[in-house]
Amino acid sequence: MESSSPSPSSLNNFRIVYLITQMVGATIVILMGSWVGVHLGGFAWTSRPAIEFNWHPLLMSIGMIFLYGNSMLVYRGFRYARKKPLKITHAVIHGLAFVFTVVALVAAFDSHNLATPPRPNMYTLHSWIGLTAVILFALQYVFGFTAYLFPGVRDSLRSTYMPVHVFFGILGFILAVAAALTGLLEKAIFSMQNYSSLPPQAVLVNMIGMLLVVYGGLVVFLVTEPMYKRKALPEDVMLLTHSPSSQ
Repeated sequence: MESSSPSPSSLNNFRIVYLITQMVGATIVILMGSWVGVHLGGFAWTSRPAIEFNWHPLLMSIGMIFLYGNSMLVYRGFRYARKKPLKITHAVIHGLAFVFTVVALVAAFDSHNLATPPRPNMYTLHSWIGLTAVILFALQYVFGFTAYLFPGVRDSLRSTYMPVHVFFGILGFILAVAAALTGLLEKAIFSMQNYSSLPPQAVLVNMIGMLLVVYGGLVVFLVTEPMYKRKALPEDVMLLTHSPSSQ
C-alpha cells in the first residue's frame, strides 16, 4: 500500500536529492561520451569494428544506467500525475532503455566477431554480470507489462507480484551499475598502458566510475525510502481498478 503524504520538509529534501540524481546521471552520459569521443577514437559502425565498440559504453550508460534509473523513479518524481499515465511512462522509458541496450550489445558483439582475427565473446566477469542484468531487465519488462498494462489481470495477482517486481527491478539496476563499473575498468586497462601513472584519461575514467556509484546509490535510496512513496490520488482509486503499488 502507499504511504501517507510526506511532510513538506521531507518532500523538499526529496526534490533536492532527485535533482542531484538527475544531474549526476546526465554528467555520467556527458563524460562517457567525452571519453569515447576524445580518447577512444570516436564512433563508427561495422566498417571499423574496433571503433564500433565505442557505441557500447555510451549507449549502455544511456539505457541501462540513466534511463533505467529514471524508469524506476518516475512514480516518485511525478507524484501528482495520475497512475495510468505514470504506468505508461514507466513502460515507455523502460522500452526505450531496452532499444539502446540492444544496439549497444550489437556493437559489442560486432566489434569482436568482425575483428581480424575474431575475438572471443562472453568470457569476462563484466560480460557475465552485464548479460545477467540485461536478461533480468528484459524479463522485468515482459512480466511488468503483462501484469500492469495488460487488461484482465486480477488485482490479487498484481498485488502479489508487486514486491517481486520491485525487488528484481532494483536488483537488475544494481547489476547494471556493477556491470558498468567492471566494464569501465576492463576497457581502461585494455586501452591505457600507463593507467598506473594516472594520466588525464585515467582520472576521467575514475571520475565516471565514482559518479556511477553515486548515481546508483541515490536511485536506490530514492526508490526504497518509505518517506518518499507516492500518495495515491483519488483518481487512481476511481479509474485504475484499485491496483496496489509500492512505488
